[in-house]
Amino acid sequence: MQIGFSIFAIFLLFLLIAFSLRILREYERGVVFQLGRFWKVKGPGLVIIIPGVQQMVRVDLRTRVLDVPSQDVISRDNVSVAVNAVVYFRVIDPAHAIIQVENYNAATSQLAQTTLRAILGKYDLDTMLAEREKLNSDIQHVLDAQTDAWGIKVANVEIKHVDIDESMVRAIAKQAEAERDRRAKIIHADGELQASEKLAQAAEKLGRQEGAMQLRYMQTLSGLASDKSSTIIFPVPIDLLSGFQSIRTKASSDKSS
Repeated sequence: MQIGFSIFAIFLLFLLIAFSLRILREYERGVVFQLGRFWKVKGPGLVIIIPGVQQMVRVDLRTRVLDVPSQDVISRDNVSVAVNAVVYFRVIDPAHAIIQVENYNAATSQLAQTTLRAILGKYDLDTMLAEREKLNSDIQHVLDAQTDAWGIKVANVEIKHVDIDESMVRAIAKQAEAERDRRAKIIHADGELQASEKLAQAAEKLGRQEGAMQLRYMQTLSGLASDKSSTIIFPVPIDLLSGFQSIRTKASSDKSS
């Protein structure tokens, strides 16, 4: 009878030790409650828990990836878009993550969805499409500030997709095409302005020298004469003949003298 009782006592002792020992990995912490009240955070390694008196909740400290489902957002310029994102966060205070919020993973997910709609609604469509980094930073700062009381650190937020209605896509394409046409016209007009300025400078220099305009006229004729495929009728200005006449008069006066 005593031998049976001893074996039973040893079995109970081993069972008690088995239920008392916990092994926590390097990335895990144990939030220990004693008689329902918070006691301390233990781990990593071997942790001893008194059965019936203490309870432990495991908390993973690794960075978690939270996929924010697509949210319907109305931009500041009244354009409806569907936006989804991904949030990277981790627990930095296990005690607050367990005590201050019932389910910190679900709470962070819901907060990320509402924050995404609230922040993006302050910007117009062009900003959403062109300034992703600024939007990511704004959402991350707001989330990090609100989850700080839960012992959670939001490391990064990335907007993955901004889905636009097909009619809006066509409108954006037309706007981009009109913008390219506007730039092309401005560049062409700027080129014409620069060309007119250079031509005015060239005409001013040619007008300063007697016979320079006639020589330029001859160069133009020489360039046109190289094209044998067509017949070119080129008018001869009176100024050109007067220039030759003045040269001939000067030559005659030199001979007579």
